[in-house]
Amino acid sequence: MLTHNHRWSVALIAALIAAWALGISGTCAASPTARPNIVIFVIDELRYDEISALRQAFIRVPNIDALAKSGMSLTRYYAVAPICSPNRASMLTGQYPPVHGIVDNTDRSRLSHQLQTFAMELRSAGYDTGYIGKWHMGNDPTPRPGFDYWAALPGQGRITDPEIFEDGRLHTVPGYVTDILTDRAVAFLQRPREAPFMLYLAHKAIHPDARQLADSSVDLDFGIRYVPAPRHQGVYVDEPVSKRPSTSNLEEDLAGKPVIRRALQRKRSKEVVDRWGSILDSDATDETIRLRAEMLLSVDDSVGRVVDVLRRQGQLDNTMIIFTSDNAGFAGEHGLTIERRLPYEEVIRLPMIVAYPGFTQPGSTTDSLVLSVDIAPTVLAAAGIEGSYPMQGQSFIPVLKGQAPADWQDSFIIEHRPDERPFSWLADLQYVAVRQRDLKLIHWIRYPRESELYDLAADPYERRNVFFDPAYAQQVPALQEELRRLLLAERWLAPQ
Repeated sequence: MLTHNHRWSVALIAALIAAWALGISGTCAASPTARPNIVIFVIDELRYDEISALRQAFIRVPNIDALAKSGMSLTRYYAVAPICSPNRASMLTGQYPPVHGIVDNTDRSRLSHQLQTFAMELRSAGYDTGYIGKWHMGNDPTPRPGFDYWAALPGQGRITDPEIFEDGRLHTVPGYVTDILTDRAVAFLQRPREAPFMLYLAHKAIHPDARQLADSSVDLDFGIRYVPAPRHQGVYVDEPVSKRPSTSNLEEDLAGKPVIRRALQRKRSKEVVDRWGSILDSDATDETIRLRAEMLLSVDDSVGRVVDVLRRQGQLDNTMIIFTSDNAGFAGEHGLTIERRLPYEEVIRLPMIVAYPGFTQPGSTTDSLVLSVDIAPTVLAAAGIEGSYPMQGQSFIPVLKGQAPADWQDSFIIEHRPDERPFSWLADLQYVAVRQRDLKLIHWIRYPRESELYDLAADPYERRNVFFDPAYAQQVPALQEELRRLLLAERWLAPQ
């Protein structure tokens, strides 16, 4: 098996090189329907288990819960990229990172001005479009094409007294960032208009207050702090916190993850510990879990305010609301904390709620696989717009209507090219991974003989690597072939 895997790795790398060398082609089709208003909430680094039935017992989010009860919860929604900038670009473009070009969190401001997005399509079709909040594809907060109204934070943005670029200037606005952004969202919704509208509200919460430099590294002098709104500080201070099983028995867990084990050993080196200090473990503390939950309360207030405006305007039944996250992070699972960017479920499985009476049944759920690249074509299909540029995602309106065909997508890929500047201990962790139904294969590009395979039906917390288990010997080559196929398709090189 080792020899076979090595040959497969060489072939895969050759396929990747060939794929990068060739051009892009393709089309995106949309089905004409009514022209609903569209409101999209994007929360920063919200985990699936922070609002789902798996959440901490003490978390109360009545407005988000009400949104779920009015629409559909998608329990198998996944990011195609494990960090902020690439996945945000994929959500807006409907394309994978190798195609749209935002492949990491470095300052790609110029490129992000050139993205083709569904907002441009909506605006060309007569929609009144607004972008409010965190852009985070480059630190430049100036307007991007496709938006009639623009109020954006530079880079990561500040939680308290944030700077906002609006009305042609960057200025400081006193207050708490979630409330400030929501104020602008409400004002946008209340503008007089004849046309349908699209609001993209990208919250800073529940990401910590941090300063990301242009090279994507973290300003350690500034630090990393989770800061709830003043009215919510201390609400959960005494609540007991539960942890996922993958935070315990780490020696057993890491026995099947030698690549991660070595990275964590580097993380504990004197050089790294001296430089990072307590930040290294901050995301795994009970205090951080409580603080994130307290920050989430301001997001819940935001959802309530926006929905209330739509209801009072009589627009709620004619508005598609999408609530989701850009990516997530670790709270000690597999010994990981601030790293994010790795292909485990805690990072790539995200919450998604869609509420639109024209499509979704109240209180419904679906386990159909939906991806972040599917948002753009879905929005255009709902608006009855034929996209003018190629997208790789597909409209999931059939899923929302409960009409997904039997051959609906059952696999996807995620990939990451590491940058040593944010986290030096991850510098060699380049990977491509595929999940097909309940199996996930992680192929470490530099360490093909240390691949990981997880059976998520039997092992949902990814604690037992079964790559070398004889019981899975037939699944390994099939998954490798599926990964190869998807990598080519991702770059529009699928066999005709």
